[in-house]
Order: sequence, then C-alpha cells, then structure tokens
Amino acid sequence: MKTHVLNTPIRDEDLENIEIGDLVYLNGALITARDQAHHRLVKLGRKLPVDLNRKAILHAGPIMVPAEDVKSGWKVASIGPTTSMRMELFEKEFIEETGVKLIIGKGGMGPNTEAGCREKKAIHCVFPGGCAVVAAACVEEVEDHQWPELGMPESMWVMRVKKFGPLICSIDTQGRNLFKENKKVFEERKAPIVERICALVDYQK
Repeated sequence: MKTHVLNTPIRDEDLENIEIGDLVYLNGALITARDQAHHRLVKLGRKLPVDLNRKAILHAGPIMVPAEDVKSGWKVASIGPTTSMRMELFEKEFIEETGVKLIIGKGGMGPNTEAGCREKKAIHCVFPGGCAVVAAACVEEVEDHQWPELGMPESMWVMRVKKFGPLICSIDTQGRNLFKENKKVFEERKAPIVERICALVDYQK
C-alpha cells in the first residue's frame, strides 16, 4: 500500500502508479455530483454548469450553512459520501463526457465504472463512512453553487480542498476493482470455516 497526493488539474500520468488499496489525498477542486447531476447529463443530455475536466467529483449530499464572510455565501458543516453504486448505471458515460479523473464516494462500483476508468484513465476512491465532519474540515472554501433548484444534497457544490482524505483507491486505471477482488478472497476463506462450523452444529430434536 502506497500513499499518493493528487493536485488538480489531474493528469493521466498522475494516476498511473496508483493501485487498488493505495491511499490518496486530494488538493484543489472537488465538486459534488450525485444522482441528479449524472441523470441530467447522461439521461437528459443537459450540459453541466461546472467544468469537470481533469478534476474530482464527490458522490455526496453535503450540509451547508450560510456564511456572510465568504464570496459564495456558504460554508460546509458536514460532507459525508453517499453510496456510489447508485451512479453505476451512468458513470462510464459520465467519465467519457466530462473528463473527470477522480471519483469519490462510499462503497464499491461495478463494471461500467471499471470500463470508464480503464478506457479514460480515471480512478474511483472511497472515503471512510461516518467521517463527514472530518471531510468538511478539509474544505478550504466553497467557491460556487450550481443547480440550487435541486436542493442542497443534489446541487453541484464547487469546493477547494486541502489534503482531502484519506481516500482508498477502489478502482484503478487498469480497471481492477478492490471490492470485487476482496469478495473473492473472502469467499475462499469462508468456505472451510463454514464447513468446520457445520460439522460441530446440529439441530435439536
């Protein structure tokens, strides 16, 4: 396991040595883009109001609070990741159309995302669940707010972050999937354990 620091704009070569299981920290632009952003772009063909090329997105619905002392008028109170698998249907096309290089969320993703990461040189990472306040502390500034009509969770929030993480790479540029590979290992380890348990357990009559 290695540790990497990514700075936006992210280049293809910045991702070449990152493998599944590695730790990643992000500096620079991070934009929230979850269900509605994916649906509007891929399903409805609507252009995103934010340029994501060579940047990072976060599958999240943040809690924002009004702030008069910043240009955007908002600060982050909490920003925990949401389940990435909900975006699986659209993620390959989303990567292709936006040029996004780093996707962050919660839990694993599937073959569509694997293909998108492999073909367009991107990675998916997971942020630890239950650490939403820690994530908020990594946000230096909320710079912009787009699609407010979608409500706070589904809006696109443009943030500048510093050492955002720790992130665990779950899909690398080779399309390798940490969750899928770990599942195989767990199944292999489980079989003999279940067999031993079953030999010691019987039903009462």
